[in-house]
Amino acid sequence: MTGMGGTGGDTLVKSLVRGGVDVCFANPGTSEMHFTGALDREPRMRCILGLFEGVVSGAADGYYRIARRPAATLLHLGPGLGNALANLHNAGKGRAGIVNIVGEHATYHRGLESPLRSRLEDIAASISDHVLLPHSPDDLARDAARAVAFASSTPGQIATLILPADLSWLPGAALADTLPLSPVPLPDAAAILAAAEALSRGPSAMLFLGGDAVRGRSLELAGRIAAHTGCRLLSEGYNQRHERGAGRVRVDRLPTTPVSAAVARLADVETLVLAGSADPIAFFAYPDMPSRIAPDGCKVLELVPVGNPTEQALEMLCEALGAMATPPAPVMSRTAVAPVGGALTPETIGEVLAALLPEQAIVVDESVTTGRGFAAPTATAAPHDWLSIMGGSIGFALPCAIGAAVAAPDRQVIALEGDGSGMYTPQSLWTMAREGLKIAIIVFANRRYAILENEFRNTGSGVPGPRARAMLEIGAPDIDWVKLASAQGVEAGRADDVASFASELARAIDCAGPYLIQVDL
Repeated sequence: MTGMGGTGGDTLVKSLVRGGVDVCFANPGTSEMHFTGALDREPRMRCILGLFEGVVSGAADGYYRIARRPAATLLHLGPGLGNALANLHNAGKGRAGIVNIVGEHATYHRGLESPLRSRLEDIAASISDHVLLPHSPDDLARDAARAVAFASSTPGQIATLILPADLSWLPGAALADTLPLSPVPLPDAAAILAAAEALSRGPSAMLFLGGDAVRGRSLELAGRIAAHTGCRLLSEGYNQRHERGAGRVRVDRLPTTPVSAAVARLADVETLVLAGSADPIAFFAYPDMPSRIAPDGCKVLELVPVGNPTEQALEMLCEALGAMATPPAPVMSRTAVAPVGGALTPETIGEVLAALLPEQAIVVDESVTTGRGFAAPTATAAPHDWLSIMGGSIGFALPCAIGAAVAAPDRQVIALEGDGSGMYTPQSLWTMAREGLKIAIIVFANRRYAILENEFRNTGSGVPGPRARAMLEIGAPDIDWVKLASAQGVEAGRADDVASFASELARAIDCAGPYLIQVDL
């Protein structure tokens, strides 16, 4: 341990920065004021205010996806952490590394029945891989180093450090030594050989990709294996970060709804080889439909456990198959052309997106029903990253776009958002404006929870009647996203046909800061 002065808050902030955590998405309260003061004294830490804790946690998820290192969150007691839970759930499903700093009452005040007393450890445990509760300044120094190491590991983990207020204002302890990261297990030789044998059978086998297998050299190696063996390639329905577009191997995603489409996609697969992915499971249980998507009798082989790096295993698999010299396929060419006019449909919207996406754009996708037509046209767009919601808890795209833009300020971020989902975290627009983030926000305003109308039928509930339909529609009054954006300092416009959408999207991309487009459907 090395000596230092200042308060416990200073100890914690310096520990975070020392471990490479230099961004804090924050929504502080009274119990965090001394820690907030310590943030003020550390110029290396960038602090970004969110007006709702779900914005804070979603931004930390987006930051990790692009930066590949954790950010911190600052949350106020149990209720603040509770407000952050939905997007922490999404982050956990995507194996994002996050250090949550959750303020707590002073150690001597915790046992008293104050209004904001809560079962904080229980709340934290529900979404954290590790919960740390220091009781002294020395504990705080050690736990800070542990939290950073946990969040920086592979796969990323959520470490929640509960910070009693008095530990922030007491004299600080010496900084703890940084901890080594947990070693990543080496690929299993037997699993490599079993996968090689299965995939050499061609189309009856499928290489099912997840995690980092849908980007970088892993994606290229998967393309070589598919081209050499004739096996099929598919990815999980939702991916943390999928590298797509021209010059990259095309990998389609497993459909998620309706479940019958997913079942049909795997119906004749005899062997499923999991490369960083999980055995696919239906989003929900449906009457007379299976929960497990792979057909009965399908053999499932795990090449790489979920969340672990895939490149080394895929390289070994490629070598075992003799596929290293085989060119990867299918590699996409840039052929996207925008339609010149006509009505807005999922397909024409996708064509406009594909034609106008800048090089290395980051697309954050929570377009839900409208977005089902985007995959095919955007496969031939300029190379880009596509970030999907991983845990299914809506209110994801706007906060995630904040984190992605903070991590990559030189890249265009495009947030695809449903109007219903967007109303969970509309406060994100204020943070985008305050930070001057280059984000094009596209809100698809169909004024209903269209996905739930489909699910009403998919679950065998028939056709919704008047009272049920009233719970699936969000018009009357219509939400005016242009006014909502303007009220928070974000420029905005409307589109209701292909020509106006293309014009508005070009304007959004040219804008130096955030720009919102309300797409009326």
